[in-house]
Amino acid sequence: MTPVIRRASNGGMGDVGRVDVDGLPAHVRANRDYWTRAAPDYAAAGEREWASEPSWGLWGIPESDLHLIDDVAGLDTIELGCGTAYVSAWLARRGARPVGVDITEAQLATARRLQDVHGVHFPLLHASAEDVPLADGSFDLAISEYGASIWCAPERWIPEAARLLRPGGRLVFLVNGTLLMLASPEEDGIPATDRLLRPYFGMHTFTWPGDDSVEFHLGYGDMIRLLRASGFDVEDLRELRPPEGATSTAPFVTTEWARRWPSEEVWLARKRG
Repeated sequence: MTPVIRRASNGGMGDVGRVDVDGLPAHVRANRDYWTRAAPDYAAAGEREWASEPSWGLWGIPESDLHLIDDVAGLDTIELGCGTAYVSAWLARRGARPVGVDITEAQLATARRLQDVHGVHFPLLHASAEDVPLADGSFDLAISEYGASIWCAPERWIPEAARLLRPGGRLVFLVNGTLLMLASPEEDGIPATDRLLRPYFGMHTFTWPGDDSVEFHLGYGDMIRLLRASGFDVEDLRELRPPEGATSTAPFVTTEWARRWPSEEVWLARKRG
């Protein structure tokens, strides 16, 4: 389980369209720089995940309980914001043909090293998940566990996922729970409260004090409308609950909180034919 999640400080529409001098949107460059600095801190977690059976999210819920990647043998898959690419490694071991995409070369360097260690090789593409230089209709499954799903602008990466998928292809992505985002204090390291601290309406761009990285979180209605406008039908929303006896490893949410309210959500959608 690799918790690549950080709490955000404020909500509201942000300037996701501003472009930096190198042609990348400002938020893409900021997140690339953040993950370049953070990559060494996630190498050990990547090593554990590459060596493990699939388990999802903060609470390490087994794939055998969630069935998010059943029946992937023979499928062309793309992991958007793959980081150390452990999800793609799980897919490869189940017979899929994965491609991992990430904007941060330092993360991909860890992924390449782990490919050699485990003898599991697949393409790794250095690119933004908002603008993937691959052909339309190339994949059967697009997936993101705290990758593009929170670090890319949703109005960009979700239509891009639709473009990359064939008709009938699936989109699966795991994000922070909406209630968790609304109940999290701005201060670092303080767990979510039992009170709403931010407005729900207009939630979109989230930043962290003293940090230049940018997260994105939508309310339920906005997410459903965006998915449908991008050509998807929503098939399910899985609100994850830690098992009894689970222990939180994250400072921003306690097990008690997550047993009462969903700290994580998985969206499952299918591209219309």
